[in-house]
Amino acid sequence: MSSLFSDECWSPENVLHIDLQNLNGTTCYCDPDSEAAIVQAFEPYPLKALHWIDGGDYHYLTDIWMRKLSIPTEMVLFDHHPDDQEPAFGADILSCGGWVAHSRKSNPMLRNDSSNIYISIDLDYLSVEYARTNWDQGTASLDQLLGELESVMRGKTIAGIDICGGITAAQGGKASDFEINRRTRNILMDFFQKY
Repeated sequence: MSSLFSDECWSPENVLHIDLQNLNGTTCYCDPDSEAAIVQAFEPYPLKALHWIDGGDYHYLTDIWMRKLSIPTEMVLFDHHPDDQEPAFGADILSCGGWVAHSRKSNPMLRNDSSNIYISIDLDYLSVEYARTNWDQGTASLDQLLGELESVMRGKTIAGIDICGGITAAQGGKASDFEINRRTRNILMDFFQKY
């Protein structure tokens, strides 16, 4: 996995870091051996937390986190891309563009209209004023995202939350990009700490 957070110089206190950079076969697609290693690495940790995933190339980690669901739960996704395409290398391979379809097919706990929700956010949902990523981006402002989150969370039980997206120096990220992403991450972390 990439060096996204180290490039951004973003390491808030009391955030546990699971280092998976030594795994191969994980960028955009996750090979079965790496998938098994990630499942094992996540095993000791609770679902009910705010999980900071690396860049959007690894959004499929949401699928692995949601395997910990034990009751019917609705997934609420904020992403500029649908992530529900069939992978080019077969339906059983997890990918950043196909993990939603995989989750819907394979996770019996995912249901619509549940009072229990799991929230997943890709920063590419936001406009470039509020986040810089290595994918094309949407037009939402940060205030719009926070308002939508407040709306979907009202009266619901939060099963877990994850946030992915950003850009590394190797992908062309610059100091100004990292500053914007740090600011947005800190605002989102403060927002979710209320819940």
